[in-house]
Amino acid sequence: MREATTRALSLASESFIAAAGPGGQNVNKVATAVQLRLDVYALRLPPEVFTRLRTLAGSRMTAKGEIVLTARRFRTQEANRADARERLAELIEDAHDLPARRAKSRLNRIGKVQRLAGKKIRSTVKAGRGKVQLD
Repeated sequence: MREATTRALSLASESFIAAAGPGGQNVNKVATAVQLRLDVYALRLPPEVFTRLRTLAGSRMTAKGEIVLTARRFRTQEANRADARERLAELIEDAHDLPARRAKSRLNRIGKVQRLAGKKIRSTVKAGRGKVQLD
């Protein structure tokens, strides 16, 4: 695990909430779902990593800069806690990975001619789908 991930897990705060869904009496009595909160500004990430993290987190990031993850997949607090921590670690590690650079496609002259011929065929097919003229 990277240094930022271990630091993030130590800065994260956990709270247990009642989970929804199946589980019978257990779901009504025990708060098994885990809500994990992490202040991203406390991590002091480089700007490009922070930007990628904000994009990856999406709606899980609040306006205050907190990532809120809710884990309720399992029926025990321990399993949900491990799941939330694992998901947070994966999110931060993905933000540290640089995206692969896109290689420009290179077409030769024959490829360009074939592409344009295909476009011409499609345009004639679509042009034939117009309104029918009753003359």
